[in-house]
Amino acid sequence: AATAPGKKITARLKRTLPVRGPQAPTLSELMRWYCLNTNTHGCRRIVVSRGRLRRLLWIVLTLSAVGLILWQCAELLMNYYSASVSVTVQFQKLPFPAVTICNINPYKYSAMKEYLYELDKETKKALETFYGFSEGKSKVRRSVDDWNSTGSDFFEQIPLLKVEDFSRTATELHTGQKRKIEGSVFHKDSSIVNSGDSNDIIGFQLCDANNSSDCALYTFSSGVNAIQEWYKLHYMNIMAQIPLEIKEKLSYSAEDLLLTCFFDGLSCDKRHFTRFHHPLHGNCYTFNSGESGTILSTSTGGSEYGLQVVLYIDEADYNPFLVTSTGAKIMVHDQNEYPFIEDIGTEIETAAATSIGMHFTQSRKLSKPYSDCTETGADIPVENLYNKSYSLQV
Repeated sequence: AATAPGKKITARLKRTLPVRGPQAPTLSELMRWYCLNTNTHGCRRIVVSRGRLRRLLWIVLTLSAVGLILWQCAELLMNYYSASVSVTVQFQKLPFPAVTICNINPYKYSAMKEYLYELDKETKKALETFYGFSEGKSKVRRSVDDWNSTGSDFFEQIPLLKVEDFSRTATELHTGQKRKIEGSVFHKDSSIVNSGDSNDIIGFQLCDANNSSDCALYTFSSGVNAIQEWYKLHYMNIMAQIPLEIKEKLSYSAEDLLLTCFFDGLSCDKRHFTRFHHPLHGNCYTFNSGESGTILSTSTGGSEYGLQVVLYIDEADYNPFLVTSTGAKIMVHDQNEYPFIEDIGTEIETAAATSIGMHFTQSRKLSKPYSDCTETGADIPVENLYNKSYSLQV
Protein backbone atom coordinates (compact mmCIF):
# COMPACT_ATOMS: atom_id res chain seq x y z
CA ALA A 1 0.00 0.00 0.00
CA ALA A 2 1.20 3.52 -0.70
CA THR A 3 2.51 5.52 2.23
CA ALA A 4 1.29 9.07 2.77
CA PRO A 5 3.94 11.84 2.32
CA GLY A 6 3.50 12.99 5.90
CA LYS A 7 4.23 9.51 7.25
CA LYS A 8 7.35 9.29 5.07
CA ILE A 9 8.74 12.52 6.57
CA THR A 10 7.91 11.35 10.12
CA ALA A 11 9.61 8.00 9.53
CA ARG A 12 12.72 9.72 8.14
CA LEU A 13 12.91 12.07 11.11
CA LYS A 14 12.62 9.15 13.53
CA ARG A 15 15.46 7.36 11.76
CA THR A 16 17.64 10.48 11.90
CA LEU A 17 16.82 11.99 15.31
CA PRO A 18 17.29 10.20 18.65
CA VAL A 19 13.73 9.51 19.77
CA ARG A 20 13.10 8.39 23.37
CA GLY A 21 9.91 6.50 23.73
CA PRO A 22 6.78 7.12 21.67
CA GLN A 23 7.05 10.95 21.80
CA ALA A 24 7.49 13.07 18.63
CA PRO A 25 10.62 15.28 18.03
CA THR A 26 10.53 18.61 19.84
CA LEU A 27 10.96 21.99 18.10
CA SER A 28 14.51 22.44 19.42
CA GLU A 29 15.50 19.01 18.12
CA LEU A 30 14.07 19.84 14.72
CA MET A 31 16.01 23.14 14.61
CA ARG A 32 19.22 21.37 15.66
CA TRP A 33 18.71 18.73 12.99
CA TYR A 34 18.10 21.44 10.37
CA CYS A 35 21.19 23.40 11.36
CA LEU A 36 23.39 20.28 11.21
CA ASN A 37 22.12 19.20 7.79
CA THR A 38 21.66 22.53 5.95
CA ASN A 39 24.32 23.90 3.56
CA THR A 40 23.87 27.39 5.02
CA HIS A 41 27.20 27.77 6.78
CA GLY A 42 26.05 30.28 9.38
CA CYS A 43 23.30 28.08 10.81
CA ARG A 44 25.64 25.07 11.03
CA ARG A 45 28.33 27.14 12.78
CA ILE A 46 25.84 28.31 15.42
CA VAL A 47 25.23 24.69 16.49
CA VAL A 48 28.77 23.29 16.29
CA SER A 49 30.58 26.33 17.75
CA ARG A 50 32.06 25.87 21.22
CA GLY A 51 31.86 28.75 23.59
CA ARG A 52 29.19 31.37 24.02
CA LEU A 53 31.22 34.15 22.39
CA ARG A 54 31.76 32.23 19.16
CA ARG A 55 28.14 31.16 19.06
CA LEU A 56 26.97 34.73 19.69
CA LEU A 57 29.27 36.02 16.94
CA TRP A 58 27.88 33.54 14.40
CA ILE A 59 24.33 34.39 15.42
CA VAL A 60 25.02 38.12 14.81
CA LEU A 61 26.69 37.46 11.43
CA THR A 62 23.90 35.16 10.26
CA LEU A 63 21.13 37.54 11.29
CA SER A 64 23.00 40.46 9.63
CA ALA A 65 23.26 38.51 6.35
CA VAL A 66 19.55 37.66 6.49
CA GLY A 67 18.76 41.33 7.16
CA LEU A 68 20.86 42.47 4.16
CA ILE A 69 19.08 39.99 1.89
CA LEU A 70 15.66 41.21 3.04
CA TRP A 71 16.75 44.86 2.58
CA GLN A 72 17.98 44.22 -1.00
CA CYS A 73 14.76 42.43 -1.89
CA ALA A 74 12.73 45.34 -0.54
CA GLU A 75 14.86 47.83 -2.54
CA LEU A 76 14.35 45.84 -5.75
CA LEU A 77 10.60 45.75 -5.26
CA MET A 78 10.43 49.47 -4.47
CA ASN A 79 12.54 50.42 -7.53
CA TYR A 80 10.51 48.15 -9.78
CA TYR A 81 7.17 49.67 -8.77
CA SER A 82 8.49 53.27 -8.72
CA ALA A 83 9.55 53.25 -12.44
CA SER A 84 6.82 53.08 -15.04
CA VAL A 85 7.34 51.96 -18.64
CA SER A 86 5.05 53.14 -21.41
CA VAL A 87 5.16 51.94 -25.02
CA THR A 88 2.94 53.76 -27.53
CA VAL A 89 2.51 52.65 -31.15
CA GLN A 90 0.66 54.99 -33.47
CA PHE A 91 0.44 55.89 -37.14
CA GLN A 92 0.31 59.55 -38.03
CA LYS A 93 1.89 62.28 -40.12
CA LEU A 94 5.56 62.90 -39.43
CA PRO A 95 7.30 66.27 -39.65
CA PHE A 96 9.53 66.30 -42.72
CA PRO A 97 13.20 66.86 -41.78
CA ALA A 98 15.30 69.82 -42.79
CA VAL A 99 17.61 69.28 -45.77
CA THR A 100 20.74 71.42 -46.11
CA ILE A 101 22.45 71.67 -49.51
CA CYS A 102 25.90 73.15 -50.18
CA ASN A 103 28.09 73.35 -53.24
CA ILE A 104 31.47 71.71 -52.61
CA ASN A 105 33.11 74.78 -54.14
CA PRO A 106 32.38 77.61 -51.71
CA TYR A 107 32.86 80.63 -54.01
CA LYS A 108 32.80 81.31 -57.73
CA TYR A 109 36.39 81.30 -58.89
CA SER A 110 35.74 83.97 -61.51
CA ALA A 111 34.54 86.34 -58.78
CA MET A 112 37.37 85.41 -56.39
CA LYS A 113 40.32 85.85 -58.74
CA GLU A 114 40.97 89.46 -57.81
CA TYR A 115 41.25 88.54 -54.13
CA LEU A 116 43.34 85.42 -54.80
CA TYR A 117 45.58 86.85 -57.52
CA GLU A 118 48.77 86.96 -55.42
CA LEU A 119 48.11 83.54 -53.86
CA ASP A 120 47.34 81.90 -57.21
CA LYS A 121 50.49 83.42 -58.73
CA GLU A 122 52.65 82.00 -55.92
CA THR A 123 50.93 78.62 -56.21
CA LYS A 124 51.50 78.42 -59.98
CA LYS A 125 55.16 79.30 -59.47
CA ALA A 126 55.51 76.51 -56.92
CA LEU A 127 53.86 73.98 -59.27
CA GLU A 128 56.08 75.11 -62.14
CA THR A 129 59.23 74.91 -60.01
CA PHE A 130 58.39 71.55 -58.50
CA TYR A 131 56.58 69.71 -61.33
CA GLY A 132 57.18 71.77 -64.44
CA PHE A 133 53.54 72.73 -64.82
CA SER A 134 53.20 75.84 -66.93
CA GLU A 135 50.30 78.05 -67.93
CA GLY A 136 49.92 81.16 -70.00
CA LYS A 137 49.75 84.52 -68.30
CA SER A 138 46.40 85.18 -66.72
CA LYS A 139 44.39 88.06 -68.12
CA VAL A 140 42.85 88.76 -64.72
CA ARG A 141 44.71 91.25 -62.56
CA ARG A 142 44.05 92.13 -58.97
CA SER A 143 42.49 95.51 -58.37
CA VAL A 144 44.85 97.14 -55.89
CA ASP A 145 42.46 100.00 -55.19
CA ASP A 146 39.63 97.66 -54.28
CA TRP A 147 41.67 95.25 -52.20
CA ASN A 148 44.90 95.94 -50.35
CA SER A 149 44.91 93.27 -47.62
CA THR A 150 46.25 90.32 -49.66
CA GLY A 151 49.76 91.47 -50.42
CA SER A 152 52.81 89.27 -50.50
CA ASP A 153 53.89 90.01 -46.90
CA PHE A 154 52.00 87.06 -45.53
CA PHE A 155 53.40 84.75 -48.21
CA GLU A 156 56.89 85.87 -47.23
CA GLN A 157 56.17 85.04 -43.58
CA ILE A 158 54.96 81.50 -44.39
CA PRO A 159 56.64 80.43 -47.66
CA LEU A 160 56.88 76.95 -49.11
CA LEU A 161 60.10 75.26 -47.99
CA LYS A 162 62.19 72.38 -49.37
CA VAL A 163 63.94 70.34 -46.68
CA GLU A 164 66.64 67.83 -47.57
CA ASP A 165 66.91 64.69 -45.42
CA PHE A 166 65.23 66.38 -42.47
CA SER A 167 68.18 68.66 -41.86
CA ARG A 168 67.75 71.81 -39.81
CA THR A 169 68.04 74.02 -42.90
CA ALA A 170 65.44 74.60 -45.59
CA THR A 171 65.31 76.43 -48.92
CA GLU A 172 62.47 78.75 -49.87
CA LEU A 173 61.06 77.61 -53.22
CA HIS A 174 60.20 81.15 -54.32
CA THR A 175 63.35 83.10 -53.42
CA GLY A 176 65.91 80.32 -53.11
CA GLN A 177 67.06 81.64 -49.74
CA LYS A 178 68.06 79.25 -46.98
CA ARG A 179 66.62 79.47 -43.49
CA LYS A 180 67.15 77.65 -40.22
CA ILE A 181 64.40 75.33 -38.97
CA GLU A 182 63.22 75.92 -35.42
CA GLY A 183 60.89 73.84 -33.27
CA SER A 184 59.16 70.50 -33.86
CA VAL A 185 58.77 68.68 -37.19
CA PHE A 186 55.44 67.05 -38.11
CA HIS A 187 55.83 64.81 -41.15
CA LYS A 188 52.57 64.01 -42.97
CA ASP A 189 53.86 61.23 -45.22
CA SER A 190 52.13 60.26 -48.44
CA SER A 191 53.40 58.05 -51.23
CA ILE A 192 50.62 58.68 -53.76
CA VAL A 193 52.39 61.48 -55.63
CA ASN A 194 56.05 62.12 -54.89
CA SER A 195 58.48 64.71 -56.13
CA GLY A 196 61.09 64.01 -58.74
CA ASP A 197 63.77 63.69 -56.08
CA SER A 198 62.76 61.28 -53.34
CA ASN A 199 65.00 63.06 -50.86
CA ASP A 200 63.14 66.36 -51.22
CA ILE A 201 60.62 67.10 -48.47
CA ILE A 202 58.19 70.00 -49.02
CA GLY A 203 56.39 71.85 -46.27
CA PHE A 204 55.89 75.12 -44.44
CA GLN A 205 56.72 76.50 -41.03
CA LEU A 206 54.28 78.07 -38.58
CA CYS A 207 55.51 80.20 -35.68
CA ASP A 208 53.81 81.85 -32.73
CA ALA A 209 53.20 85.53 -33.48
CA ASN A 210 54.31 86.45 -29.95
CA ASN A 211 57.25 84.04 -29.79
CA SER A 212 59.23 83.60 -33.01
CA SER A 213 61.21 80.69 -31.55
CA ASP A 214 58.06 78.64 -30.90
CA CYS A 215 57.61 77.04 -34.33
CA ALA A 216 56.35 73.87 -35.97
CA LEU A 217 57.37 72.56 -39.40
CA TYR A 218 54.76 70.61 -41.38
CA THR A 219 56.33 68.49 -44.12
CA PHE A 220 54.91 66.26 -46.86
CA SER A 221 56.53 63.67 -49.11
CA SER A 222 54.01 64.66 -51.78
CA GLY A 223 54.60 68.13 -53.17
CA VAL A 224 50.99 68.30 -54.38
CA ASN A 225 49.71 67.71 -50.84
CA ALA A 226 52.11 70.30 -49.45
CA ILE A 227 51.08 72.94 -51.97
CA GLN A 228 47.37 72.24 -51.45
CA GLU A 229 47.62 72.49 -47.64
CA TRP A 230 49.73 75.64 -47.95
CA TYR A 231 47.14 77.10 -50.33
CA LYS A 232 44.28 76.31 -47.91
CA LEU A 233 46.16 78.01 -45.08
CA HIS A 234 46.57 81.28 -46.98
CA TYR A 235 43.11 80.99 -48.54
CA MET A 236 41.44 80.84 -45.10
CA ASN A 237 43.52 83.80 -43.94
CA ILE A 238 42.44 85.88 -46.94
CA MET A 239 38.77 84.92 -46.59
CA ALA A 240 38.79 85.80 -42.88
CA GLN A 241 39.59 89.41 -43.82
CA ILE A 242 36.70 89.78 -46.29
CA PRO A 243 33.39 91.03 -44.80
CA LEU A 244 30.52 88.56 -44.67
CA GLU A 245 28.31 90.66 -46.96
CA ILE A 246 30.92 90.47 -49.73
CA LYS A 247 31.48 86.74 -49.25
CA GLU A 248 27.75 86.07 -49.58
CA LYS A 249 27.79 87.87 -52.95
CA LEU A 250 30.86 85.92 -54.09
CA SER A 251 29.17 82.59 -53.33
CA TYR A 252 26.27 80.91 -55.11
CA SER A 253 22.77 82.33 -54.91
CA ALA A 254 19.66 80.15 -54.67
CA GLU A 255 18.90 80.90 -58.34
CA ASP A 256 22.39 79.70 -59.31
CA LEU A 257 22.27 76.45 -57.32
CA LEU A 258 18.62 75.32 -57.55
CA LEU A 259 17.21 74.56 -61.00
CA THR A 260 14.02 72.64 -60.12
CA CYS A 261 12.36 71.66 -56.85
CA PHE A 262 9.44 69.35 -56.01
CA PHE A 263 8.05 68.34 -52.62
CA ASP A 264 5.22 65.86 -52.18
CA GLY A 265 4.57 66.11 -55.92
CA LEU A 266 4.11 69.89 -55.80
CA SER A 267 6.48 72.53 -57.13
CA CYS A 268 8.68 74.49 -54.71
CA ASP A 269 11.22 77.27 -55.20
CA LYS A 270 13.83 79.36 -53.41
CA ARG A 271 11.19 80.73 -51.01
CA HIS A 272 11.13 77.32 -49.31
CA PHE A 273 14.90 77.48 -48.66
CA THR A 274 16.73 79.41 -45.96
CA ARG A 275 20.25 80.63 -46.63
CA PHE A 276 23.08 80.49 -44.12
CA HIS A 277 26.78 81.08 -44.74
CA HIS A 278 29.18 78.26 -43.94
CA PRO A 279 32.87 79.17 -43.46
CA LEU A 280 34.06 76.19 -45.56
CA HIS A 281 31.23 75.77 -48.09
CA GLY A 282 30.01 79.31 -48.68
CA ASN A 283 26.28 79.88 -49.12
CA CYS A 284 24.26 76.83 -48.05
CA TYR A 285 20.49 76.47 -48.35
CA THR A 286 18.19 74.61 -45.96
CA PHE A 287 14.80 73.28 -47.09
CA ASN A 288 12.05 73.20 -44.44
CA SER A 289 14.23 74.89 -41.82
CA GLY A 290 11.18 75.90 -39.75
CA GLU A 291 12.38 79.49 -39.29
CA SER A 292 9.11 80.79 -40.75
CA GLY A 293 7.19 78.96 -38.04
CA THR A 294 5.83 76.29 -40.40
CA ILE A 295 7.23 72.76 -40.67
CA LEU A 296 6.09 70.58 -43.56
CA SER A 297 4.84 67.09 -42.78
CA THR A 298 4.61 63.82 -44.68
CA SER A 299 2.54 60.68 -44.32
CA THR A 300 3.76 58.65 -47.29
CA GLY A 301 7.22 57.25 -47.99
CA GLY A 302 8.96 56.97 -51.33
CA SER A 303 10.91 59.30 -53.57
CA GLU A 304 7.80 60.60 -55.34
CA TYR A 305 6.50 62.13 -52.10
CA GLY A 306 9.79 63.42 -50.73
CA LEU A 307 12.03 66.28 -51.80
CA GLN A 308 13.33 66.30 -55.37
CA VAL A 309 15.82 68.93 -56.52
CA VAL A 310 18.01 69.41 -59.56
CA LEU A 311 21.20 71.32 -58.79
CA TYR A 312 23.48 73.31 -61.07
CA ILE A 313 27.01 72.84 -59.78
CA ASP A 314 28.83 75.02 -62.37
CA GLU A 315 32.03 72.97 -62.15
CA ALA A 316 33.66 75.12 -64.82
CA ASP A 317 33.90 77.90 -62.22
CA TYR A 318 35.54 75.74 -59.52
CA ASN A 319 38.73 76.80 -57.78
CA PRO A 320 41.34 74.33 -59.15
CA PHE A 321 43.71 74.80 -56.20
CA LEU A 322 41.14 74.47 -53.41
CA VAL A 323 38.85 71.53 -54.21
CA THR A 324 39.65 68.19 -55.81
CA SER A 325 36.11 66.95 -56.52
CA THR A 326 32.91 68.33 -57.99
CA GLY A 327 29.40 67.97 -56.67
CA ALA A 328 27.33 69.00 -53.68
CA LYS A 329 27.16 68.17 -50.01
CA ILE A 330 23.82 67.52 -48.38
CA MET A 331 22.67 66.72 -44.86
CA VAL A 332 19.29 65.59 -43.55
CA HIS A 333 18.71 66.78 -40.00
CA ASP A 334 16.13 67.99 -37.48
CA GLN A 335 14.98 71.60 -37.51
CA ASN A 336 16.52 72.16 -34.06
CA GLU A 337 19.82 70.55 -35.04
CA TYR A 338 22.75 72.58 -36.36
CA PRO A 339 24.00 71.12 -39.68
CA PHE A 340 27.67 70.19 -39.17
CA ILE A 341 27.86 69.48 -42.88
CA GLU A 342 31.67 69.37 -43.01
CA ASP A 343 31.67 66.42 -40.59
CA ILE A 344 28.62 64.29 -41.40
CA GLY A 345 27.44 65.66 -44.75
CA THR A 346 26.96 63.33 -47.72
CA GLU A 347 28.71 64.11 -51.02
CA ILE A 348 26.70 63.60 -54.21
CA GLU A 349 28.37 63.52 -57.60
CA THR A 350 27.50 65.39 -60.76
CA ALA A 351 25.74 63.93 -63.81
CA ALA A 352 23.95 61.36 -61.64
CA ALA A 353 20.61 60.96 -59.90
CA THR A 354 21.14 60.22 -56.22
CA SER A 355 18.34 58.86 -54.04
CA ILE A 356 18.60 58.92 -50.26
CA GLY A 357 16.10 57.09 -48.08
CA MET A 358 15.78 57.72 -44.35
CA HIS A 359 14.24 55.66 -41.54
CA PHE A 360 13.13 57.81 -38.65
CA THR A 361 13.95 56.60 -35.14
CA GLN A 362 13.49 58.94 -32.20
CA SER A 363 14.97 58.20 -28.80
CA ARG A 364 14.68 60.35 -25.70
CA LYS A 365 16.87 59.71 -22.71
CA LEU A 366 15.12 60.41 -19.44
CA SER A 367 16.79 62.09 -16.50
CA LYS A 368 16.41 61.11 -12.85
CA PRO A 369 15.49 58.59 -11.52
CA TYR A 370 16.36 56.70 -14.70
CA SER A 371 19.80 58.19 -15.36
CA ASP A 372 21.95 61.24 -14.77
CA CYS A 373 21.49 62.46 -18.38
CA THR A 374 20.47 66.02 -19.17
CA GLU A 375 17.31 66.52 -21.20
CA THR A 376 17.65 70.09 -22.45
CA GLY A 377 21.27 70.94 -21.68
CA ALA A 378 20.14 73.85 -19.49
CA ASP A 379 22.12 72.44 -16.57
CA ILE A 380 25.37 72.33 -18.60
CA PRO A 381 27.67 75.23 -17.59
CA VAL A 382 28.80 75.86 -21.20
CA GLU A 383 27.36 78.47 -23.55
CA ASN A 384 25.64 77.11 -26.65
CA LEU A 385 27.22 79.01 -29.55
CA TYR A 386 24.84 77.69 -32.22
CA ASN A 387 21.47 78.54 -30.61
CA LYS A 388 20.25 75.02 -31.40
CA SER A 389 19.17 72.05 -29.31
CA TYR A 390 21.71 70.28 -27.12
CA SER A 391 23.73 67.53 -28.80
CA LEU A 392 27.12 65.88 -28.40
CA GLN A 393 28.68 67.87 -31.27
CA VAL A 394 27.21 71.19 -30.10
